[in-house]
Amino acid sequence: MQFDDRDRADDSEVEDRRGMRFPGGGIGKGVGGLGLVGGVIYLAVQLWASSGSPTGAAVRQIIEEGQRGVETGPPLPHGEHEQLSGSCRGVTSQSDPAKFIVCVETNVQAFWRRQLASVSSGYRPAKLVLFSDATPSGCGTASAATGPFYCPEDGHVYLDLGFFEELGRRFHARGGDFAQAYIVAHEYGHRVQDMLGTMRRVQQAEGEHPGERGALSVRLELQADCYAGVWGHAAYAEGKVSRAEIAEAIDAAAAVGDDRIQKEITGRVNPETFTHGSAAARQRWFSVGMESGDPASCATFHDGG
Repeated sequence: MQFDDRDRADDSEVEDRRGMRFPGGGIGKGVGGLGLVGGVIYLAVQLWASSGSPTGAAVRQIIEEGQRGVETGPPLPHGEHEQLSGSCRGVTSQSDPAKFIVCVETNVQAFWRRQLASVSSGYRPAKLVLFSDATPSGCGTASAATGPFYCPEDGHVYLDLGFFEELGRRFHARGGDFAQAYIVAHEYGHRVQDMLGTMRRVQQAEGEHPGERGALSVRLELQADCYAGVWGHAAYAEGKVSRAEIAEAIDAAAAVGDDRIQKEITGRVNPETFTHGSAAARQRWFSVGMESGDPASCATFHDGG
């Protein structure tokens, strides 16, 4: 992904908590987490565990293991965090991982501010919280185990940069700049849903029809994938993204599919417990957004996903 002289990282909506100690707590309950041992699996754990299945117990054990060591690592002395604002030209996920994410966050939020300018609710920025190990959130404890997620309770996106290494190491995603950008854009897709009232309507429907909770969650997540693609369409049109990088992002979308994660962790696939969508569905809806560039095309609630 290539930024140009017009691209600037604005850290006014970034809170850098990396290196800070936090005593830990419950697992975060944010929306849209793409975490490999949480996030993507969090709602699935609730469904599996509530049925008393061995699968639920196995995944819960993995999550609990991921919570260990939360208090390790002293906080960084004041001023030792790298500069997260300024020109994005030449910044990559390898050269400056944190600043790259801030460059993406700034670009994504500016895009949605323009897109929703004519909507009555408009678009209000969501703060990006960078952390390591664990940190408190309005949705519970954000930890390395929960992975990236959007918390509607406080309107923040939470991200531990170590997630990207885990995505490649454990789930064999090819990685790359645009693959990371897709994940950030997915979380801000949930912010768009929050601004448009979609999230509230889904939560209401889940309360009225608890048996459809998983299906509604899948549609919400697939729409966030599609919104990520809508932003990606604009980035491609501006020459920031190559076709090869688009393929990497599509590969990342597949890597966080429920079927891929379930197979890796439990050795089984149970579509009835899907909460984020299959690898194929996630690829499909990200591609729909990429190809159309139109938020209206992200009609996952009129489609089985």
